[in-house]
Amino acid sequence: MSPEPDEELIGHRKSVPNRSVRISPYPDRMGDTESRSAGRPRSAEKDAAILQAALELLASHGYTRMSLSQVAAAAQVSKSTIHLRWKTKADLLTAALAALRMADAPPTSGDTRSDLIAILQDFAATVERVRGMALIGTCLAEEAHTPELLTLLRERTVLPRRALLREVLEQARDRGEIRPGTDLEAAVSALLGPFYADYMAGRGGRTGWAEDAVDLVLTGLPPTSSQGLSSGTTE
Repeated sequence: MSPEPDEELIGHRKSVPNRSVRISPYPDRMGDTESRSAGRPRSAEKDAAILQAALELLASHGYTRMSLSQVAAAAQVSKSTIHLRWKTKADLLTAALAALRMADAPPTSGDTRSDLIAILQDFAATVERVRGMALIGTCLAEEAHTPELLTLLRERTVLPRRALLREVLEQARDRGEIRPGTDLEAAVSALLGPFYADYMAGRGGRTGWAEDAVDLVLTGLPPTSSQGLSSGTTE
């Protein structure tokens, strides 16, 4: 019996690098569910290895060129082990993206500039660690055919990071450090935009990009004169 099209092994079978991707097994597939074939409790360790391998292959090979056979080889499990958990490649990858967790955010200090820079630097380190630009490109390329990939990537990684930046800006606004009525979503986009723009221009990884982005945005959001007076201390 010939394998299904998306099971074909494309290229040489070898393990992908063991990158530090933070994976939590998909919650509704874990717990005390038992394997149908062996009758033993399902291994959380195997689930995490499969999900991590799927994300790494998605980033390195793309959705079309990766296969479940490659995932099995990289995770050092049998293909039947994967099929017990996820029936199709799309099922597996949506589970992998759903299990992807953003690393813990750096603690805030109350200093707007420092906090924004720390969040942006942590964002850049996370993108590099999980080959995020390749992952984003793959999810965008598959949007027409498998839109849930981009949806989950957005929900799990993009929106939480934006929320962190927005929270710092809201606190700065409340302290009178930036003018009221500021479009904070636009400001967040302006903070993150240089990272993607630099990457496309061949300047990715440029030292000081986070500081430059923060200074540019904060310079454009000075408090009004009345704000500055009202937020000052009375002697």
